[in-house]
Amino acid sequence: MTEVETTTMTAVVAPRYGGSEVLRLDIVPRPVAGEREVVVRVRAASLCRGDVHLLNGTPYLMRLGFGLRRPKRPRIGQNLAGEVVAVGSQVTEFRVGDRVFGEIPGGAFAEYASAAVEALVLVPAGLSMEDAAAIPDSGMTALQGLRDIGSVEPGQRVLINGASGGVGTSAVQIAKALGAHVTAVCSTRHVEMVRGIGADVVIDYTTDDFTRTETPYDSILDLVCNRSLRDIRRALTPDGVFISSATPPGADWFGPIRWLAAVAVTDLFTRQTMKTLFARPSATDLAHLADLAADGRLRPVIERRFPLAETPAAIEAFALGHASGKTVLTVAG
Repeated sequence: MTEVETTTMTAVVAPRYGGSEVLRLDIVPRPVAGEREVVVRVRAASLCRGDVHLLNGTPYLMRLGFGLRRPKRPRIGQNLAGEVVAVGSQVTEFRVGDRVFGEIPGGAFAEYASAAVEALVLVPAGLSMEDAAAIPDSGMTALQGLRDIGSVEPGQRVLINGASGGVGTSAVQIAKALGAHVTAVCSTRHVEMVRGIGADVVIDYTTDDFTRTETPYDSILDLVCNRSLRDIRRALTPDGVFISSATPPGADWFGPIRWLAAVAVTDLFTRQTMKTLFARPSATDLAHLADLAADGRLRPVIERRFPLAETPAAIEAFALGHASGKTVLTVAG
């Protein structure tokens, strides 16, 4: 192996805010493991809404933390799976050759990525790299929303609004694993897929209004933000829980703030619980998701696969929305 091959790699870079047209494949230095880090040879990476937001720099409010005029970190990508090729001096959790997956702050769309040991867990035996890469952000968002905020218990009625996307398909299966009766809301073309992953009832939003129900829900996980809080409350039991994991679409500076404030204020003046979900990386939760995947209770849904070199096309297709599960990038080895 030449010196160039050992010290450099191919990575997707976004030097400025914009759409998929700003992305380019560059030769960049290969990462080096810090004391509590490992270097992963990326085999697969999945796209998430956060990647699109960071690429576009919208909602604009987020630029206060990620760079006003251009991204502070031009390397994008958060979800990955691959093999450990180097470990830091203080790492005892992993060894070279281990198959791992997890969520990192950025840089997953590359041949190699560095990751804190706390961000990774072992890939279960029998789970492909592509399936593993599809789990982290979607699975943790769904799990933390339903278990931690919704406190979902066996026998409860749970509704997932936006059930066909990456988080939605995870949420349907995790709610079932928690013992809930699950109603899933999606478009016509996704009805059979969503029913196939375990939804007890599927509502086609093009023909039916889930907020006008005779039997209200104990919890509603909203992944779309396309209904008013009044509509949502009408569909909840008197002590029901609303979990918001989306904000109004668009680049408006104050749209997200208005929505977050509305949810918080409504929560103060009703018996119903109205909360906004801010998912956080958790090795414990990731390990739990790995267990669910290992025993078949969580089956990642992958709609499309693209090679790393076609990341711009993958981002463009993903940004259109209405996905059926996850979009995955594959990295040739």
